[in-house]
Amino acid sequence: MAHDHLQLSRAADVRALLVALALILAFMAAEVAVGILASSLALLSDAAHMLTDAAALGFSLVAARLAARPPAGAMTFGLGRAEILSAQANGVTLLVLALLIVYDAIVRLVSPPAVDGTAVVVVALVGIAVNLLATRALAHPGGTSAHRSLNLEGAYRHVLTDLFGFIATALAGGVILIAGFDRADAAASLLIAGLMLWAAYGLIKASGRVFMEAAPSGLDPQQVGHVLASHPGVVEVHDLHVWEVTSGFPALSAHVVVRADADCHELRRALQRLLAERFDLRHTTLQVDHEAAPQPPLQIELRGGDRE
Repeated sequence: MAHDHLQLSRAADVRALLVALALILAFMAAEVAVGILASSLALLSDAAHMLTDAAALGFSLVAARLAARPPAGAMTFGLGRAEILSAQANGVTLLVLALLIVYDAIVRLVSPPAVDGTAVVVVALVGIAVNLLATRALAHPGGTSAHRSLNLEGAYRHVLTDLFGFIATALAGGVILIAGFDRADAAASLLIAGLMLWAAYGLIKASGRVFMEAAPSGLDPQQVGHVLASHPGVVEVHDLHVWEVTSGFPALSAHVVVRADADCHELRRALQRLLAERFDLRHTTLQVDHEAAPQPPLQIELRGGDRE
């Protein structure tokens, strides 16, 4: 049942990514057309930035399709971690783009170029509308409030930073039109870069935790071990490992020692139910052994000849 839920979630992710990618590509094509007609390098540059967003969405879409493939051959867990790799790539892309924007913004603050405020405002307003639709699709895949996978989270943060970027750009364009302050464009770029750096940090950290096989965020392995060890009939729990195969796929393995007179099979089933109900851990491997039975003291009989 958990596997079916994960597959449905991935299908919803694919649909959401397709919608967002179609919107971004349509807006990018319109920007290229207007940029060529208006001979605007600014619009063509922004279209190039949108191309990176389209590439990030495309990579996320490929990763989601790979993750949906069933386990086969050497890939006994399937290709679920392709989604985590995609999220990490999106985080690194955001980091690099943010650093480039910071550099360009500093140059423009020192020597601000003339900016067409009207063109900036018009393009920004259209960008806001397009990115609002795209973020809505990615925020609620399949029209539900389901938890986003880390792969979809990476695409979502890409588009969300664009949305904030277009809002800041529209405000900067308004300032340029009203006050003629051309440095407002560079100041807005620094704000956008800050948002991108924050999003990049979150994605790289979260994907790094999965690759390093850390316990899922919000799940304390010590608490899990304490709950298992305190269950009636359990003597000891050791070699406890909790990790995340991919988004929505936590796993646990442990060695459990039970009383010599306990029904180890029934106890294993009870512990698995406990893990599923209390911690939502449904992929568990428990090695259950009985404790060693107490041995009677060793009796040594000495004969008369042995005393010499």
